[in-house]
Amino acid sequence: MAPLRSSDIKPLGHSVQESLDDFFRTLNGHAPRNLYDLFLDQVEPPLLRATLRYCHGNQSRAAEMLGLNRATLRKKLKQHKISADSLKP
Repeated sequence: MAPLRSSDIKPLGHSVQESLDDFFRTLNGHAPRNLYDLFLDQVEPPLLRATLRYCHGNQSRAAEMLGLNRATLRKKLKQHKISADSLKP
């Protein structure tokens, strides 16, 4: 398998835009409520999980990568019912 080049990687924003376009298409003209909160509730947990997996469950390293302090990361993990221990290799 050939190594990935940076030109092979689709920008994250492109994937988000496609998902949002699909979401709005399914609304059939109806206006969503609390879209910002809905978006954060859908995007934040996978971001936290993926970052913790990448950091092998190390919360300090994950918090640094996310630009959060460790207490804020721990609060968000609790809010989304994510166990950092379950994400360790």
